[in-house]
Amino acid sequence: MNILYFLIGCSVVMALIFLAAFVWSLRNGQHDDVVTPGIRVLFDDEEGKDE
Repeated sequence: MNILYFLIGCSVVMALIFLAAFVWSLRNGQHDDVVTPGIRVLFDDEEGKDE
């Protein structure tokens, strides 16, 4: 039964860490532009055209 308490505690700590990472990413603007990355793969790179 003690291991169950330990595992619940570990899962709560991990959930809080993931929540903190998500809030940090929101505050740093990681999710501001969700459209451009999806269509960026459709455009050719300009670097390789000089050859």
